[in-house]
Amino acid sequence: MNKPDLQDIESISTPGLWVDKAAVQRNISQMIQDVGGKPGINRLRPHIKTHKMVEIVAMQVAAGIEKCKAATPMEAKIAAMGGATDILLAHQPVGSKIEQLALLIDEYPGTKFSCIVDDPKALDQACTSFGNPDRPFSIWIDVDCGMHRSGIELGENLDILRQTIESRKGVLFGGLHVYDGHIHNPSLAERREAALAIISSVRDYKDLHNDTTVVGGGTPTFGIWTNESDWECSPGTTIFWDCGYGENYPDLKYEVAAGLVTRVISKPGANRVCVDLGHKSVAAEMPLEQRVIFPAIPTAKAISQSEEHLVLQVSDSSKLEVGDAFVAIPRHICPTVALHSYATVLENGCHTGERWKVAARDRF
Repeated sequence: MNKPDLQDIESISTPGLWVDKAAVQRNISQMIQDVGGKPGINRLRPHIKTHKMVEIVAMQVAAGIEKCKAATPMEAKIAAMGGATDILLAHQPVGSKIEQLALLIDEYPGTKFSCIVDDPKALDQACTSFGNPDRPFSIWIDVDCGMHRSGIELGENLDILRQTIESRKGVLFGGLHVYDGHIHNPSLAERREAALAIISSVRDYKDLHNDTTVVGGGTPTFGIWTNESDWECSPGTTIFWDCGYGENYPDLKYEVAAGLVTRVISKPGANRVCVDLGHKSVAAEMPLEQRVIFPAIPTAKAISQSEEHLVLQVSDSSKLEVGDAFVAIPRHICPTVALHSYATVLENGCHTGERWKVAARDRF
């Protein structure tokens, strides 16, 4: 994992989120390279749940990536605001989300919206709410390929659901959404074996239904799907990267393009310091000692955390003063970004004078 060289952090309010614009651009270029360059760019449908920012969607669009995937209607909205022309809501719309997606379809008539389903009742609601013979709405089927979080397995029930979509007026069958989020083995060989089993089953389905579009994989298996298929791919974390992905997936050539700045706020002991990086500033779903790393103090060990405090055990606290600022790299950047209202924009370590709003952290 690269260690960002940030030369201009003292003026960042802490705990604060930063984004390195140049590094983001390099990660976008790497995504394009991984699908074979410009000829394969139409295969990219990056997930915007990692960054949730209009400006980064616009950067992707400027690079030629016009498709994207979103988890919430608000993410879908900021994708449209950023210029994406083909947006898949990879979350079965129910309740108020049905109305929210319908509003987006009306608000952005030049943008193609679509959604996933795995349930006959939800499909009927989607057909009723979004179906339009003059502007057919695409509905994808969410495939459960082993994660068992959502979706329907390939087989008879999926075939019935597809037949139902194809029989309804005003809607089109969009394709199969195949997310393999349960595959996160650090071993590339093990990851590849698990992903190839899924790719093979989807290929068998396509042999029977050759006209089927597929969007598959996530970040850990991105390189496998790009090399072993010619289908759409939807990495997300590749845009920012983090220490968790950097440690586990060195085969993916991305760099840390976002992180945090924190400050020492107390020195409660000879080998302890407290920084302002609590639960409300960095994703807390990992075990305490794995939530964040500090490149400037690599031996620091987190020993307790509360809402606005993180206590670190260090080898010598005399080397740190109250008020000292330093960079922190989260193990999981995606939920960390959602804890911040904006990111301070840096380029090659220096301020650009910009702040980018984390617009899709909000809900409709």
